[in-house]
Amino acid sequence: GLSERSIRRLRVRMEREGPVGLVHGNRGRTPSNRRSEGTRARISELAETTYAGVNDSHLAELLAEREGIAISRAALRRLLRGAGRAAPRRRRPPRHRSRRDRMAREGLLLQTDGSRHDWLGDRGPTLTLIGLIDDATGRVTAATFREQEDTAGYLTVLAATLRRHGVPGAIYHDRAGIFEPALRQPLTLEEQLIDTRVPTQLGRAFAELGIGSVSAHSPQAKGRVERLWGTLQDRLVAELRLAGIEDRDAANAFLARYLPRHNRRFTVPAADPEPAWRRMPGGTPIERVCCSKYRRTVSRDGTVRAGAMILQVPAKPNGRSRAGQRLELHVRLDGRLVVWDGERELLSTPAPLEAVQLRALHHARVETGTKPPSAASATTLPSPAHPWRRVAPGTKLAMTIKAEREGQSGSLSSCLLY
Repeated sequence: GLSERSIRRLRVRMEREGPVGLVHGNRGRTPSNRRSEGTRARISELAETTYAGVNDSHLAELLAEREGIAISRAALRRLLRGAGRAAPRRRRPPRHRSRRDRMAREGLLLQTDGSRHDWLGDRGPTLTLIGLIDDATGRVTAATFREQEDTAGYLTVLAATLRRHGVPGAIYHDRAGIFEPALRQPLTLEEQLIDTRVPTQLGRAFAELGIGSVSAHSPQAKGRVERLWGTLQDRLVAELRLAGIEDRDAANAFLARYLPRHNRRFTVPAADPEPAWRRMPGGTPIERVCCSKYRRTVSRDGTVRAGAMILQVPAKPNGRSRAGQRLELHVRLDGRLVVWDGERELLSTPAPLEAVQLRALHHARVETGTKPPSAASATTLPSPAHPWRRVAPGTKLAMTIKAEREGQSGSLSSCLLY
């Protein structure tokens, strides 16, 4: 496979030096670009201590960003494998699956899911990361850490996506009951009367925004978001540990700074550069859609119930009572309670305490010897600066709704607000 000229050179060297002349002249020499032994030892030490568990590609990026050591992934891999350090993540042989083409335009389809993982290691509690990723570009449009996978978390990332980008065409999700009611679940009395299933809070928000709701029949079907969790569980865990994050508030603050860097690294251009994001329908405020809504009937004394809290609603503009009128109770992501009559927000105030509540306060005063709180303080929600709300807005909100008949009003009650 050599040229005639190379053969002549080798023949001359063979005749002049013997068989040793056929050996390449660089054999045994140290390459000019070889890193010093001190640098190689430093990289091996960092890989086993500060950056333990970080994969080769991520480690090469961190060494360049934080240590000022520029090394390619291939060179780093040869160095670490030569030093006897195995790859931190082993990959199984993948099963055969046909690949689905990405959507052509950004905003046509988003994939969403939640990943419960020890994101903070042994420094903090186990958290659930909820996120949205664009199918066309792989851009993470929004993500947030929650204590569990809940409706408020999905509404939070949806609201953030709406503010930054717009309304997507459809959202691809799993078949959890948080997105759509279970088909095998028997119909409630209200559903039997209207001959259809009442949508979940997320299903209702999707319908109001004109977002298509697509259910996946397997985790592999929404592989974009599943692979995102694999990447973040590998990279983000290490980044949180290096930053010394120990609680959810700090993790969410760090996540807001990390996602732009993640998107610059992993986002790919869409086949069609024209985005498909849409504007909010009718200019509706985002907080009016991304909230939990419950139907309430105004009682004869002009009040509506929100669990243990009773709200006094004003009269109609003509001064007539609203008794018997069906209103909506909105529980916003920041914890506020808003009464909506279909056209405007009603200025509601806490109603005076009932006799049962007054007797309970009196017994508490007798037993503890303390002064009972006033009616306003007993029924007012804590302010955003209250110690109970030291977490992100809306994260202390957990709701449990139980359908029951309530005298002549027939409304839903037992709405527990924390």
